[in-house]
Amino acid sequence: MPTAHDDEPVRYARQGPVATVTMNRPDYRNAQNSAMTYALDRAFYRAADDDEVKVVVLAGEGRHFSAGHDIGTPGRDAHLPFDRRAGLWWDHSDKAGAESRFARESEVYLGMCRRWRELPKPVLASVQGACVAGGLMLAWICDLIVAADDAFFADPVVRMGIPGVEYFAHPWVMPPRIAKEFLYTGDRMSARRAYEVGMVNRVVPRAELADQTRELALRIAEMPRMGLALTKRAVNQAEDLQGLHGGLDSVFGLHHLAHAHNAETAADPLGGMDIHAMRRRAAEPHPSSREAGT
Repeated sequence: MPTAHDDEPVRYARQGPVATVTMNRPDYRNAQNSAMTYALDRAFYRAADDDEVKVVVLAGEGRHFSAGHDIGTPGRDAHLPFDRRAGLWWDHSDKAGAESRFARESEVYLGMCRRWRELPKPVLASVQGACVAGGLMLAWICDLIVAADDAFFADPVVRMGIPGVEYFAHPWVMPPRIAKEFLYTGDRMSARRAYEVGMVNRVVPRAELADQTRELALRIAEMPRMGLALTKRAVNQAEDLQGLHGGLDSVFGLHHLAHAHNAETAADPLGGMDIHAMRRRAAEPHPSSREAGT
């Protein structure tokens, strides 16, 4: 099957019943700008529309799955307008302050993730290296997560004074006390620890990640399409009855309260924590850290 050009932010390929959607900004650890987000949306729609596709795999090119939202690469495009796809909020690019940020993030973060979670075909995340902040959101909308043994997970945005990323699924993908430790410390969680707390399904050697993810996808693809779609819907509805949908809305509001507070009291809505400051803080040693937070 044809694939996208190598310079495009997302590649799409189908082999048999499995479509692979690959984030393709490896030089920037697959940081998600708006161009990538909308390309992901088009790829998921393509997979949904293709009757030959039974299962979708979401992967990241290079050493890392995704280092999160783009807050500092040359391709950062948060100020640019894009056609609205995930909601009815107006264009953010000619607005100011909280109105601009809330409108944009309602679309490209919370709105997109909710859309993708409801794709009526199983979606598997194939995760290596960093899965940080906005990268978590992409992994969490997937039905299953296969992690390489070098994968790590972190949500360090509390360092910005913000209560976690926009798609706040933390207390549903891991136990609440583990979620609190994960957020309070901002420390990395290893793939093995993520497996122990039930956040990922399998941990495999890095060299075998693609093959083992595909093997699982092919096994799932043997099931009837309608059975898979209804089963996915059933489990998603159970999560929503446990409060996921309302919880996302509630914390999204707190997230934007934090941005507004930062804008009034700090250097900017991110609390002065640009990409360089975040990297410095992440590199600081924590001798007292335990495996639960590494």
